[in-house]
Amino acid sequence: MDIRDEIAAERRELAEMLEALPAASWDAPSLCAGWRVREVAAHMSMGFRYSFAKVASELVRARGLHRMTDRLARRDAAAMTHAEMAAALRDNARHPWKPPVGGITAALGHDVVHGLDIGVALGLDRRVPHERLRPLLESVTPRTAKFFGADLGGVELRADDLDWSFGSGTPLTGSAQDLLLVAYGRALPAGRLGGDARERFTLRDAGRVS
Repeated sequence: MDIRDEIAAERRELAEMLEALPAASWDAPSLCAGWRVREVAAHMSMGFRYSFAKVASELVRARGLHRMTDRLARRDAAAMTHAEMAAALRDNARHPWKPPVGGITAALGHDVVHGLDIGVALGLDRRVPHERLRPLLESVTPRTAKFFGADLGGVELRADDLDWSFGSGTPLTGSAQDLLLVAYGRALPAGRLGGDARERFTLRDAGRVS
């Protein structure tokens, strides 16, 4: 598998997903805490639209990575049209952007997870191909879980559609893509996870993000 090919395919598919959304969906909550669909969509193309110098300047101004990404996502979501946000993904399908840590696999993870942040929150039946999920699942470690704010202590993630598990303890079952979201610190809508630990990783209120 060529990860760059999978990244390009993922971005094109996400652009199609965004283009098909009704206007009201853009203001619906995503699985990213505090972000609507429009903030997630704007954030996904941030790395293509900002130079390194501009990112560095914004980072200093915001005094922190998370504050910077939140500030830019909100600003860009207010300034860009829905069509522009979708086009930013399609037009940059082959863009070589990578996060500061994690390399090309992390770039794939960025696209896949944020696409699921939107699709799962909206109840869309989009399935990420297993060949894209495998390298992301294999990159899950206690360190990455901690970085993304996932508390997986005492839990074993066990995919029911792929031969993959992580951790030890009380089994938490679900599709590979849903468990990937758990490993990235997301809580999911009710009914997507199984096992005695499922309530710990389930959204408490239907209209509230985790």
